[in-house]
Amino acid sequence: MHDLLKKFENKKAEIVFEWSDNESEAEGWVVINSLRGGAAGGGTRMRKGLDKREVESLAKTMEVKFTVSGPAIGGAKSGINFDPNDPRKNEVLQRWYKAVMPLLKNYYGTGGDMNVDEIHEVIPITETYGLWHPQEGIVNGHFHATEPEKIKKIGQLRQGVSKVLEDPHYTPNGPKKYTVADMITGYGVAEAVRHYYKIWGGQIKGKRAVIQGWGNVGAAAACFLAVEGVKVVGIIDRDGGIIREEGLSLDEVRDLFIARDGNKLVAKDMIPFEKINEKIWDINSEIFIPAAASRLVTQNQVERMVNAGLEVISCGANVPFADPEIFFGPIGVWADKRISVLPDFIANCGMARVFAYLMSKKAEVTDRAIFNDVSKTIEKALNKTFQENPEKTNIAQSSFKIALAQLV
Repeated sequence: MHDLLKKFENKKAEIVFEWSDNESEAEGWVVINSLRGGAAGGGTRMRKGLDKREVESLAKTMEVKFTVSGPAIGGAKSGINFDPNDPRKNEVLQRWYKAVMPLLKNYYGTGGDMNVDEIHEVIPITETYGLWHPQEGIVNGHFHATEPEKIKKIGQLRQGVSKVLEDPHYTPNGPKKYTVADMITGYGVAEAVRHYYKIWGGQIKGKRAVIQGWGNVGAAAACFLAVEGVKVVGIIDRDGGIIREEGLSLDEVRDLFIARDGNKLVAKDMIPFEKINEKIWDINSEIFIPAAASRLVTQNQVERMVNAGLEVISCGANVPFADPEIFFGPIGVWADKRISVLPDFIANCGMARVFAYLMSKKAEVTDRAIFNDVSKTIEKALNKTFQENPEKTNIAQSSFKIALAQLV
């Protein structure tokens, strides 16, 4: 596995597009790791301090993810180094998408990612430049679709990704309406945990979970885990968090989901970040969902959670461990040797899989069909890993071995 990983990590990206905004300090990159299958896919993220290396590593992560989610294409990523809270954000995004439009027309498909919203930012902006859908480049480059096929696939994408959820099984109660894009990644992260206990053995009901990050991924994962009877005992977000050792009720978790300010946790009894960061890693819990930014989880934090009874990590964030390596460094390996680590390219493949499903000939654009398809895709990937390795340790490394064998 390590030889395959090294070979894949060291291979130079096929295309690197670099951009400097002439009206602000923003800079950005599209990294296309390869045009495997004639196209590449990966979302657009924005954060202050982002650099080309981060985008390169995420593009490689996407390529591995497509071995699970499909279609059989290359990995890519867009990254913009700019403060997403700056009032000029929308203008920066407009100039960015204008610059990358030739790629999006021909062989690159994108979507939302950290601090960039698929429904409210990516789709409306790219539409103004004549793009039918941000995945149009994949429809053209990979599927070589005829005009009627292209109309059908893009019609399914337009309808499915922005679809307002109606089935109460897939959305929290409340006045706000949520879309497939809002809930699907967190759903997949939670389903990975459910399938893990089903395949490797154990009862999910009554387990305790700690959630890192309260954006769409972490908050949705918490909701779906709570439905399965998991007790959410701790939440840590950028400004603070909550500890409830007896577990939050399903209604309390849903209320916290609905009460968010954008992607921020809002709660009456919020503990300041410094205090919660001291305490949360020692709470007794079996499930950990890292769903904030990449490379945040330290060796010390993992060791403390393992000592407190941790059984499984379901990676909601791409590359959650604070290792410099692109995929898997010493912290990830240490955790993988001691507990069950469900890797990001399986656990958080939900959105990538939705795109692949909606581009297929048999897609059914209903809440149940879309969510069931994501669940089955994750179950199939974990079953493959179980055939390779029925032990509860080294799950991530075994999963990488299966994926990389298809790419190297």
